[in-house]
Order: sequence, then C-alpha cells, then structure tokens
Amino acid sequence: MRDEFNLSKTIIITGGSDGIGAAAARTLVDRGHRVVIVGRSESKTRKIAAELGIPCYVADFADLAQVRGLAEELLQMYPEINVLANNAGGIMGERALTTAGYEKTFQVNHLSPFLLTRLLMPALIAGGATIIQTASVAARIFGRLNLEDLQNADGYTPQRAYGNAKLANILFTQELQHRFGTRGITAVAFHPGIVASSFASETTHFMRYIYHGPLKRLFTVTPAQGSDQLVWLAEGTPGVTFLPGAYYESRRIATKVNPEMHNSQTAEQLWNASDSLL
Repeated sequence: MRDEFNLSKTIIITGGSDGIGAAAARTLVDRGHRVVIVGRSESKTRKIAAELGIPCYVADFADLAQVRGLAEELLQMYPEINVLANNAGGIMGERALTTAGYEKTFQVNHLSPFLLTRLLMPALIAGGATIIQTASVAARIFGRLNLEDLQNADGYTPQRAYGNAKLANILFTQELQHRFGTRGITAVAFHPGIVASSFASETTHFMRYIYHGPLKRLFTVTPAQGSDQLVWLAEGTPGVTFLPGAYYESRRIATKVNPEMHNSQTAEQLWNASDSLL
C-alpha cells in the first residue's frame, strides 16, 4: 500500500493524448504525481509524454487484444496503482463492428475500460485505488440501455449508442463499488462538461458541429476546465472529498439523471453480460 505520508500517487490516464486527459496529466504532473498516459495515436501520445517527461503506452480500445497487452505491460511496470482514470472514449458515426464483433461505441467506451479495470485489479487493490469513469450527461439525454441489445443493432443512432455507453459507465461504477469497495477500491464517475477537444471529430452527428463548428465557444469549456473534476477526484479522499460509487457534475452529486442509473439489478446484469463477452 502507498505510504500515507507520501502524497504522490501513481495515476494511469487513458485517453491521455488529448482533451481533458492531457490537461489533467499536465496538472497532476505539476503537483508531483507519477502520471502514466495511454492514447490511441502514437504520435500524439508520445508528444504529450515527451512534453511532460512521463511514460506512455499506445493502445486502441477498438482492439481488445491491444487492451489485454496494455494491461500486461502496466502490471509488469506498476504493481501498485493508486488511480485509474478510464477517460478514453468517443461518439462514432455509422454503426460499425470491431474485430471482436462488437459494436464500436459499446466496446470503446464501456467494454474495453471494463476489461482493463478487471485485468489491472491486482495492482488496483494493492494501491487502494480510486477508479474514475469519465461519463457524460448524454447518459440521461440519450441513454436507453437494453441489456438484450448491448450491440445497438436495433434502431442505431450515434447519440443513442453513445448515451447507452455513458450510462453503462455509471452503472459499472456503481457495481464496481459494490463488488470491490470492501477490498479498498473506490469507484466514481463524472461529467466533464462539453469540452472543446477532438471529441466527436469522427462522427457526422450534429454533436460534431457543437464541438467543432462556429458556435463551439458558446457551448464548450476548455480542456483545462473540463479536467478540473478528474484532478479533484484523483487527488481526493474517498468518503471525504467525494462519495464512493456516485456520479458527479460540477463537483456535486448529480440529481437530474437517467432513472435507470438507480437500478442496482441492471448494474449487476450489465456487469455479468460484459464479463460473459470477454
């Protein structure tokens, strides 16, 4: 376990090559933490890592084999992890399947972080880790999760698939806390706001125009502003700074949420369904 007198933490951030992941990495490095970033783009990931003088790993969450390889490398290098920020994700365009045969939005946003977390569990338990999910208000606006159609085959739209994945992030957070809270693990989720980054750059959905169009200054916050809660949760004390298992917006527990978020049976069933796919 981490020495209680040593405030520096070992922090793994996925989606760390851009947006709030990169912004959070800059802040946490400046504050003396041992930060490791993971990104899909080798050039962008290595550029941020070189800027900050930190280790990095490259993995595409659309490929489960790369996620498994990433977990193996991280376990070898970091036997104790204090924070895992599952921040990688995005909204896609037309429905597409990964090489594993899963709908891409579901896999990249939920199934791959689920797999990575499960594989890293020995190091996470050893480090008394806080596991942070970057969720979204899209879980409430678009999420209509159907456990019989996790692959979004029926009535696919980019926003519905993304909303379902973000709702899955929150349900995963709750079930993770339920299953591993007594073993020193703390899980928490948050909505970072509408962040001006490369998010939604690969979709033809209207969200692309919110994030990248001429009106983006009216609707978006900067990556540094969006990373505020990630940094706050990463440095925070569970049960004091934040409530374990909760979902936050603007550093407050969200009250206007998708009703399904409170369904513990759905959270358990989602966990079991996700586990069976791997």
